[in-house]
Amino acid sequence: MTSLSSTPAEDTATAVVQNHAAGDSAQTRRNRWLVDQSMSIGYAILFVLLAFTVENFFSTANIVGLMLSVAQIGMVACTMMMCLASRDFDLSVGSTIAFSGVLGAIILEHTQSVTLAVGGGLLAGALIGAGNGVLIAYMRVNALIATLATMLMVRGLAFIVSKGQAVGIANDSFISFGDGRLFGLPYPVLVVAICFIVFGVLLNHTVFGRNTLAIGGNPDAARLAGIKVERLRVWIFLLQGLVTAVAGLILASRITSGQPNSAQGFELDVISACVLGGVSLQGGKARIFGVLIGVLIMGTVENVMNLMNVDAFYQYLMRGFILLAAVLLDQLKSRSTRG
Repeated sequence: MTSLSSTPAEDTATAVVQNHAAGDSAQTRRNRWLVDQSMSIGYAILFVLLAFTVENFFSTANIVGLMLSVAQIGMVACTMMMCLASRDFDLSVGSTIAFSGVLGAIILEHTQSVTLAVGGGLLAGALIGAGNGVLIAYMRVNALIATLATMLMVRGLAFIVSKGQAVGIANDSFISFGDGRLFGLPYPVLVVAICFIVFGVLLNHTVFGRNTLAIGGNPDAARLAGIKVERLRVWIFLLQGLVTAVAGLILASRITSGQPNSAQGFELDVISACVLGGVSLQGGKARIFGVLIGVLIMGTVENVMNLMNVDAFYQYLMRGFILLAAVLLDQLKSRSTRG
């Protein structure tokens, strides 16, 4: 009768193979962790270097100013993250910021009611976002074309309703949204902190977030799994429009006017911040902490260039370089994942 027990040599060979496999698995996990945390580590090093080399960078006033300067980008990046995670994007956010700010200022001018002004701006943003969602999800219009068309139409509406002029704001209660402070921090900084907490929980700890990532990973498989893909996409864009309107109203309160030409190119800064933070342009992957790092990178670069009195033309060049670097980084991460 043949014995089925293994020999000592076979046991040794099996153990060696298992050890190698465990070592490779551990190495793979370490490499993946380094890739995922590369921007966080890079930003930490950059921050320390700037603190020691750029005068006034690490001052309390400048750090608060830095957080305030990225407040609008941070708010919208939270919802843009959800759009990108579901394999969509929104180019109309800059125009929505301008229109909601202008509309809020006009309503405030005619009614002197802060509630109506804020409500009108938020409703406009929600309708713009939901309209984008319907075009993309139900009418099957490509996200690039749909949101590009919306960007142009909404910007045009901002100029039409304001007659091409800035709409001044003199209401102290409305101005306090952008100018007031709590615990020494400006209200916009607190609002963006709340946005990151809320959307972090939404992405990582709710069915809504899991379904969003599932749609981005494979829409057809998500539909077969019972996810109402079209309805969820509309909700994602509605949230995008709503939060963008909040950013627009806060911007209007900060500059004490509704400006129809404000936030031009804003959408590219937001997408750059998201992609720098590890959100995949191919959908299905997003990290809220990574988006925060991406937003801080964008703001820090601009802040340092302002401290060093770098000409605005070079700042445009740097923003374009960051956008290109973000896209290339996304491509490299995608290839390493497939590999």
